[in-house]
Amino acid sequence: MNKLSIKEWAVDDRPREKALRNGISSLSNAELLAILIGSGSSDESAIQLSQRILSSVENNLHSLGRLSLRDMISRFKGIGMAKGVTILAAMELGRRRAATDPVVRDIIRSSRDVYDLLFPLLADLPHEELWALFLNRSQRIIDKQKLSQGGIAETSFDMKLLLKHAINALASGIILCHNHPSGNLRPSHADDQLTRHVAQAVKLMDMQLLDHVIIADNRYYSYSDEGKLMS
Repeated sequence: MNKLSIKEWAVDDRPREKALRNGISSLSNAELLAILIGSGSSDESAIQLSQRILSSVENNLHSLGRLSLRDMISRFKGIGMAKGVTILAAMELGRRRAATDPVVRDIIRSSRDVYDLLFPLLADLPHEELWALFLNRSQRIIDKQKLSQGGIAETSFDMKLLLKHAINALASGIILCHNHPSGNLRPSHADDQLTRHVAQAVKLMDMQLLDHVIIADNRYYSYSDEGKLMS
């Protein structure tokens, strides 16, 4: 009798649906392995095959990682070249993750941190560029993006692009930064308008504009430090 493929199981029994419903951590090792191999053989389901594979290594994932492709193909009916390589790839990703240091994100504690981070990018440019830093609730940088590039005196940008980046990054805070190639540190009327419009737009998305920093020569101006952030 042919066994049902995962797609034919009752919804409550499908590991993919269970992962979507309860989170990937809710799955057993056998269910995770069943997702990788996709289907079993004519004699057993993917879950049963996964349970048999794990049982052969005493349910130890380190031991599973030591199996070669030849071992899996020769010992387990239903495991061919493609499924075996998929399992090996998953084991290798696990090893590489364990050997990789976690990402340490820059944290922004002050306007000086913004200046130090973006000064190397903006200091010597003959034109204006507008950048945005996207931060999480711990004030750590999730992402940074150049929003626009303009002429000597000003730049313009698309608000929708800023909001798209912020939403994709799941940011809670945003910091704007641009340069004044003229060396004039004083914010322009256009700078004030930009700051106000961005503060209002991101507030509607339950985000906050934390600062707008202007870099000119070796100096900087901070809207936050000057108490000029507008909402």
